[in-house]
Amino acid sequence: MIRRDVLRIGGMALGGLTIPRMLEAAGGRPDISCIIFFQEGGACQHDSFDPKPEAPLEIRGTFSSIPTAVPGVHFSELLPRCAKNFKKFSVIRSMYSKEAIHEKAKQYIFSGARPNNAFKHPVYGSVIAKELGPKNGLPPFVCIPRKDISADAGLLGSAYNPFITGDPAKKNFSVQDLTLPLGLTLEESAGRARLLSALDEEIRETEKSKVVEGMDYFYRKAFDLVSSQAARKAFNLDEEPEKLRDAYGRNTAGQGALLARRLVESGVRLAAVFHGGYDTHTNNDRTNKTLLPVFDRAFSTLLDDLEERGMLATTLVLAIGEFGRTPNINHSAGRDHWPGVFSVAAAGAGIPGGQVIGSSDAQGGAPKERPVSVEDLGATVYKKLGIDYTREYRTVGRPVRINSDGTPVRELFG
Repeated sequence: MIRRDVLRIGGMALGGLTIPRMLEAAGGRPDISCIIFFQEGGACQHDSFDPKPEAPLEIRGTFSSIPTAVPGVHFSELLPRCAKNFKKFSVIRSMYSKEAIHEKAKQYIFSGARPNNAFKHPVYGSVIAKELGPKNGLPPFVCIPRKDISADAGLLGSAYNPFITGDPAKKNFSVQDLTLPLGLTLEESAGRARLLSALDEEIRETEKSKVVEGMDYFYRKAFDLVSSQAARKAFNLDEEPEKLRDAYGRNTAGQGALLARRLVESGVRLAAVFHGGYDTHTNNDRTNKTLLPVFDRAFSTLLDDLEERGMLATTLVLAIGEFGRTPNINHSAGRDHWPGVFSVAAAGAGIPGGQVIGSSDAQGGAPKERPVSVEDLGATVYKKLGIDYTREYRTVGRPVRINSDGTPVRELFG
């Protein structure tokens, strides 16, 4: 039996016993990675995972609903692949937020802690980077294709900010920080790194600064990446079969999801793929008719790919946005910001598939059953990755919990 067969068998439920549960039963703990597919702008719940076919046209919109692989559960017609693949993931239909402005709502959903004016909470990836550290010489926290305001280390300092890849869908994609400047050899670069280290020691004697410490960490890790063949290999999408690249979609979201899979497979702990354009104040239906099929293909293919490689059992996969959209379509044929209720998809790392958690009301405007808060989602993320969600850091002279009052979503733990 080859290794992939072993992993594939291990990823299946054997009498309800999955890889994470077998390791926990044996006194060990699985090394869980995380991929976050961030639907930037706030995806419409009606047009994705929570259609309202019985509601009036001005609420349900122009799209019909379709049956999923689970009897009685329907998704929007814009998500046919996800509908067929629903037994691989769960959907929370009763998520709600307390923030309605993009900047704060993004920080909130990506950290599990509500923003305040005194300091900035570190996001999931930054806490994971601090608590678990790098693996196999790769950065622990990576953002694809760019760094958003929601991806910031905050009070932890710049050392725990994400590594930025650039757009993997671009022709001849390469990561700038993985190549040396023209004409500079690896030996010369190592010499410069030693000189910089010596200079930093002089600086530290006169100024103990988080900025200096962060820069030192950044330069050391940048050199590690440049000198690592494994890192260059992990970022090289050209090693993937053309057929698989086509299956993900030849666009930023699709190639980003494929790159995220390669990165967590190689040692990255959290990879976030940002897919923007969901802020549909105008032309909601026309925009989603373009955006959501791209997401549908990328997200569904990612789950298939992870399962095929025996990685789904040890990879937490989330599809989230900062909030939902208004139940009523506005005068510009759009939907506005709506933190009252929205949907989140979650898969892998022992999460049961084919499960709907909670529900929204008839208009898709408020939780009807089993409300789930952003803090609850944050506590779930940290627990899945083996981090104490009651962990405290200190800033501005006081303790700060990485998650305030959240309770892990029990249904996501099987």
